[in-house]
Parts: sequence; structure tokens; C-alpha cells
Amino acid sequence: MAEKDKETIEEQDLNMSEDVQEEGEKEAVVEPKNELEDLSEQLTEQKEKYLRLFADFDNYKKRTAKERLDLLNTAGKDIILSVIPVIDDFERAIAIAEKATEVDSVKEGMELIKNKMFSVLQQRGINVMESVGEPFDAERHEAITEIPAPNEDMKGKVIDEVEKGYTMNNKIIRYAKVVVGK
Repeated sequence: MAEKDKETIEEQDLNMSEDVQEEGEKEAVVEPKNELEDLSEQLTEQKEKYLRLFADFDNYKKRTAKERLDLLNTAGKDIILSVIPVIDDFERAIAIAEKATEVDSVKEGMELIKNKMFSVLQQRGINVMESVGEPFDAERHEAITEIPAPNEDMKGKVIDEVEKGYTMNNKIIRYAKVVVGK
């Protein structure tokens, strides 16, 4: 009977160790499933964060593009509003010129309008470049033609200005078209 008890105990130990192994295998299988589920949830959360961040950035780009467009439209509006009074002056000058008998009064009125226009431009940072008598500079001037200089001092200098050059905040926005002495 001792042998029988011993065999029974061994069988029970063997059965218990098999049960423990099966439970260990189940736990080993359960743990990866839990890890896999956790990783899957983390991945889903990260994807959602990424999509939200991407949508936020897309909205930011659209908003800034709209703001830039609004800024450009507003800047143009300010310039137009400052030029409109000059146009009104031109219309009045034309109406007076049709009735005027003296050319000098019309000429004087046009000169006043021109000065007013230059004043508006100067308020916006736009200035006229002086070129006549200055040495030719390819950075500031566009040579239309060369003619013989009237004297030795005018060689390589601007003799005549076909179109004035303009700067805006000290940056050239239109080069002066000039005639250069050779």
C-alpha cells in the first residue's frame, strides 16, 4: 500500500505540475494578449493625437493664409484712399482747363496736383531718385542709350532722364531710365 500511495502521490504531483504548466501557458498567452491590447490602444491614441495635430496645423495654415490676404487687401485700400483726393483734384483741374483762357493758371494747378501726389507717395515711403548729373550706376539706372557728352565732366554721367526712378523705404522699386554721356 505504501507503493500505491507513493504512486498516487507521484501522479497527483505530476497532475499538479501539468496544471501549473497549463496555467503558466495560459498566463503566458494572456500576458501577450494584454500587452498587444495595450499597445493597440496606445497606437490608436497616438493616431488620434496625430490626426488632431494635423487638423490643427491645417487650420493654422488656412487661418494665416486668410490673414495675409486680408492684410494685403487692407494695405491696398489705404493707398487707394490716399490717392483718391489727388484724382478729385485732377478732375477739377480738367474742368477748369476746359474753361480757362490762360495756360499759366492751368499749369500752376497741375503743378499743385503733382506736388500733392508726391506728398502722398512720400508719406508711404516712396521717393524719387535724382539721376541727372550723377555718375551712371547700373545698380540704380537703366541705360537707354549713350550719346556724346557735351563736355568732359559729363562722360560716364547721366545726361538725361527718360523715366524717373523710385525707391520705397530706401529699396529701389523702379530703376531710372537714363541717357548716358560717352
